[in-house]
This record gives sequence, structure tokens and C-alpha cells, in this order.
Amino acid sequence: MKFSLNWLGEFVELPEDVAELSDLLTLAGVELEGIENRGANFAQVVVAQITASAQHPNADRLSVCQVDDGSGQPRQIVCGAKNYKVGDKVPLAQPGAVLPGDFQIKASKLRGVESQGMLCSAKELGLAEDAAGLLILSPEAKIGAPIGELFPNDTILDVEITPNRADLLSHYGLAREIAALTRKPLRELSIAEPLTVTGDAVKISSPNECPFYSARRIEKITVGPSPAWLRAKLEAVGLRAINNIVDITNFVMLEIGQPLHAFDADMLEGGINVRLAQPDEKFLALDGRTYSLSPKNMLIADAARGVAIGGVMGGEDTGVTHTTRNVLLESAYFLPANIRRTARELNLPSDASYRFERGVDPGMVLRASERAAQLIHEIAGGEPAGETITAGTLPAPPAGFSLRYARCDELLGVAVPPAEVDRILEGFGVHKLGATEAQASWRIPSYRSDLRREVDLIEEVVRVFGINRIPAADRSRFTPVSEADRRYDFEMQLRQRLVARGFSEARTAALVGRQTLGSGFAETAVELRNPLSEDHVALRPSLLPGLIAALERNVRAGAKSVRLFEIGRVFLPPDGKEIRRLALLLCGAAGGATHWRGGPTRSLDLFDLKGALAAAGLGEVTLRLLERAEFALATEVFFDEQRTGVAGQLASAQRSASAPVFVAEVDLPNEFAASSGARQFCELQRFPSIGRDIALIAPEDLSHDAILTTIKEAEEPLLATVELFDLFGGKGAEHLGLGRKSLAYSLTYLDKNRTLTSDEVSAAHDRIRERLRNQLRVELRE
Repeated sequence: MKFSLNWLGEFVELPEDVAELSDLLTLAGVELEGIENRGANFAQVVVAQITASAQHPNADRLSVCQVDDGSGQPRQIVCGAKNYKVGDKVPLAQPGAVLPGDFQIKASKLRGVESQGMLCSAKELGLAEDAAGLLILSPEAKIGAPIGELFPNDTILDVEITPNRADLLSHYGLAREIAALTRKPLRELSIAEPLTVTGDAVKISSPNECPFYSARRIEKITVGPSPAWLRAKLEAVGLRAINNIVDITNFVMLEIGQPLHAFDADMLEGGINVRLAQPDEKFLALDGRTYSLSPKNMLIADAARGVAIGGVMGGEDTGVTHTTRNVLLESAYFLPANIRRTARELNLPSDASYRFERGVDPGMVLRASERAAQLIHEIAGGEPAGETITAGTLPAPPAGFSLRYARCDELLGVAVPPAEVDRILEGFGVHKLGATEAQASWRIPSYRSDLRREVDLIEEVVRVFGINRIPAADRSRFTPVSEADRRYDFEMQLRQRLVARGFSEARTAALVGRQTLGSGFAETAVELRNPLSEDHVALRPSLLPGLIAALERNVRAGAKSVRLFEIGRVFLPPDGKEIRRLALLLCGAAGGATHWRGGPTRSLDLFDLKGALAAAGLGEVTLRLLERAEFALATEVFFDEQRTGVAGQLASAQRSASAPVFVAEVDLPNEFAASSGARQFCELQRFPSIGRDIALIAPEDLSHDAILTTIKEAEEPLLATVELFDLFGGKGAEHLGLGRKSLAYSLTYLDKNRTLTSDEVSAAHDRIRERLRNQLRVELRE
């Protein structure tokens, strides 16, 4: 937003050096994007009055004007503009004047007629970026006066306002901020709230979108050009002057931040009704376009039709024109969410919607209406009604809360005296309700809806106290102290482990396309109300579609072996609950590039996937079979006996690669202990271990997991490890019996404090063998 330094200076004393002001605002978190010097302080450019006008004898599009520039001698000027009349006062550039762009004015002949200077537009004087016709000055302008007296030099600040600081979207708001930062007094606005009444003339049918609406009738106005001072203020900050009524509403919006709208009251039928639009209701807006509305869009309507899109733009049929004699002045409070959605859906941004969607000051709604009514009376001769008709209730001011002085010192890392804290907050308009030695309670002003917590007040303190006064601290030895810190460390360690196993990290979009919905991994999803495109219609409920799409791109590029992982959020329907997950994908050869001396390479399989899950460090991994249509082979993933996800081989319909594709998706922990991820030293064994083997014949449907569980549940204290080292079954194993297989396990026995004897190892081993024989009915081989 652009701000005029001269305009700001009407409310607060500014630093003499604009660079000092720029640094002050930047350090306080108000970012300046540019500084522009403007003005019309040109030598030999004066106020002149057109005393006569005639058609150019040799040019249809030119006229010959006689002007009075106060010198006592009339001047003849050839002019191409058409927007003037005899008696108007306009800027005259006399011969010898130099205009912006190093344009020098000389006496010359135009199509055979002498011209002793040039009548100027606002653009030619550098007062506006675009202007059609001459700049018509105020009738009160003194003939012969330098134009610089009407348009003094000004500096324009281009300020980037963050979405949470809606209170800065006006000159008074930024002046209030500067006053707090510089400790200078702020000139208060002397605007009283108007007398209000309720009645049938205004009705709110959608209070959830518009809690409060006011309308004031102003009669007997004269619509015409705005006075020069008003035009200059608007054009200085980039707004084109239209007519005095519209310009006044724009001026009040720029001055105090409340958007207003003026209806031609004689074009309205009946009272005002604030309602939601009907399905596919058509509306002709002031920009000349017809919009198709939905029941999500708010409409200001009379008894016959819609007359404005609430908080966004007025209607063409009820706009103020040169024939308007009576206006109805609207000032309302619209909820930001509805305005934001409507402006996006209709692709109809406006200065009003820009402010409403960030939240305007409820305390300024009626005062802005009164300010505009006063100006319309002074400039357009209007007679405001004695009462403003209102409906609804303005939102209550933000709730107050306490600030602990010790907490302020703790967060800032430096002691700020309580008296200094109080002075800073009171400078921002925060009112102290009461205080003790340890803390103070504060009431938040209506224009600071961004102040909601204790930490927000502390932020205000540091903005004035000075970030540059906070002592530097050594952060090279970072210790995680919060859940977010521990999560970050855990996920970084997880990435390092997977990268060490040959995986590459993928980052896929959180929004998925229409073609993804309905697949096995995204049967349902949380869809967006206003998607950007068909490729971004819903929040992803799974990471796997993104990894599968990444695999397809890699395969098309010629990749023979692909190992991908992603750590990210998924959004579960119906309410969009967020969960962080880990997804893995394997496809292709297990080894690296083939070599002439190397043997045949094997393909990646489910056990490579299980090994990657084990390396993730989420707990002891167990896979258990299940049935899922999108998998050729599906398993549930358990970490420490807690089900956390799925893993398996994709069905052919779910992949484009010729090789088998193995995927897994598991939930990541929600909480992390302070020692999460910490490594523990494991002492080297000082005493030897003793190994024993168990060979057995079992049914084909008896799983390795069942055998392993039976061995471990024996809880033999001397048993250290169990490892399957041989499996024989299927074709060629018919001699074992129909539907039977052979397995062999290696068991290691160890005591950390002494050397084991063969007898005690044999006793423990025999107990395990007996447990297998009794519980699983397997045949033990000697």
C-alpha cells in the first residue's frame, strides 16, 4: 500500500530524514518496498483561467484558448483536451518551463496558430500515472500562483503490510504505529459516532457473514469533480479521481481504513436486505462485468435485486453518476472469511475486499460513516439525515489478558523494566486494567485483533525496545527443548538412515488431482472448495500416489533401480485430520551398475523393504499378511506390536514399471521423548557365546513369525539371538511330505558376566525344542 508522507504528517510528527523513518519501520517489522519523491514544484508552471475557447481553424481536434495567468496579458494556447469549459482553472506551463522527462516548453506554432505555452494534465506534471484531459483545479485557486502551492512536494512510501496487521491499512493506522515507535503524540481523530436507530429499512438475513450494517441517507448532493486537495491526495497514492462522492468514500478508506459504498438512493427499490445470493444469481458490477453468484456469496439487495456484492464491489445499476441527487451511504462489518472466499471465487479483488478480508476495526465503522457524511456536506452540499439506520451488532473488542514481566524477560533474553514494558504497550493503545509487581492485565483495542496471547504483547515490546538491543547468544550447541525440536531431529536422523541405505528423498505435492481420487490409496479425500486446477482438487490422504507418479517419471527417464522415500503430512477425511507419515518405494535391481566381472544381480523384494523399515529405527518390525485389492502381496506393518501402516507389492494395475514395485506407508510417532534418537553405547562382550541349531519340519502354512514368537516367548535368560539360516520347501521337497517344509535356526546363548558351560546351554536349548514340539506340533530333526 502507498502512503503519503504529507498525509501522515497531519497525524504525527515525522523524522526529518525519510531514511531514518524507513529504518525505524523496518526494524519494527513494517517492510518498505520503495520510496518515491513526487510533487509539482516546477518553475514557470502557474494557475491560469480559461477565458475563451474557439475551434482551431486548421485542425478538428484542437481548440484555441485564451487564458489569464495573472501577468496582465492574455495568453493564447492551442489545446487538444476536451474536458474543460470556459472559466475553469488549469495548470499552465509557460515558455521556459521544464516538465518531468526533461520536456522543455517553448512558444511555437501548431498547425499555423501560435501557442504561448501548454495547458497540463496531471500525468504531464507527474501527479498521476494516467490521466485523461486537463487537470481541473479548484475554483478557489489563485490565478498566477505557482502550481507548487497547490501540489507541494511529497514522498510516497510503498509499504508491504502483512496479513495480520490490518490496522496499518490506513494513513491514520500507520501514523499511530509511527507515534508509538517514535514516542511522539498522535493527533486523535475528532469524529463522533452518529445517532443511530434501528428499523425495517435495513435487514440482515445472513448475520453469520455480516454481523453489522449501517445506512445513512444524504440528500440534495451535487455530483461533480473533487476539489484539488482531494484529487491530489488520492492521486498521490495511486487512486484515480472519479467524482466527489466516490472520491470521498475512497478518501475515508485511505484515511481511517473503513471501506464505504454510496448507492444512488433514487435507484433503490424498498429497504436494504443483506442476504446470501441465490444459486446462479446474476449481478452486474461496477466494472461492467456480469457475475454468476452462488449461495456462498453475500449480496446487498433491495426489494427487487442485488445492488452490491457485500464487501467487494457495488452494482452498475445503483452507482453514483452525474445525475445523482440523493445517496445512501453504506458502512458495515463483514466477516473476513466470506469476503476472502467471494473475492477468490469471482476473481474480483478490490480495495474494499483487501481490507475486509483482513479484518477492519469494528470501532471505526460508524465513525467512518460520520466522517464521510461531513465531507459530503462540505464538498457536495449534501444534507445528511439526522439518524443512521443500523441492523445487527458490532463484534465485541478482543478479550484482555495478562502479561508476566518475568516471562517477557525470559523470552527476550534481556531484562526490560516493567515501567518500560507498560509505556511501550500503552503507546500502542493497549490499556492497562490493573497490575501487580509480577504482572499486569491489559485490554486490547478493537483495531488490534492480532493481539491474542501473552507472547503477542511481548512481540510488541521488542519491536519498540529494539531487536538490535537483544544480546547475541551462542546457538552452535543446540539442545532440543520442545516437541517441534525433537520431531525435527528425529526426522533428520530418519532421513540420514534411509539415505545411507541408498534411498533418495522425494517431495511431492500435498494437493492431488481428480484422477488420483478413487484409486486404492485415495478412495476419499478432503476436497477444496475453490481448486486452482483439476490437478489440485483435494488434500492428499496418502503419500503413495505421489511416490508412484515419481517412479513413473524415473522409469520414463531410463532408471533401472529406484529407491524413494518421503516424509510428509497426509490429510484424512472427513475433517482433514493431519498425520505425518513415512512412505517407501523400491523397484528394480538390488545392486548397483552391472560390471563385466560381476555375477547376475537380484531384484529388490519385500525383504529389502522390511530391512529399510527396520533401519528407520521406529521399533522392532513385524509384517503380517492381509488382503488389499491394490496389492499383489499385502502386509500390515507393526512396530513393537503396534500397527502403524501397510507394506507390500503393488498389483500390476497400480504400476507402470515392468519390474515388481514394493511400497510401504507408516505413521510416524506423535510424541518424542527427550532422549528420542539418542544412541547408547553397547559394551563389547568379554565372555564367549555358544551356538546351537534347531532343524524342524513344519506345515507350509506355519509362518516364520509364529516359530520365532514361540522361541522368544520361552524367555530363556541365556538366549541372545535367533536367526533363520535355511529354508527348503515347495518343488523338490516332496520327500518331506505333502504341504511340508524344512527350516533351520541358529540360536546363540550368552551371559554378560561369566562363561557358560555346555550343560546349562544344552538344558536351555532342550527346553526350547520341547516348547516347539508341544505348541506347534513340528517334527524336530536331530
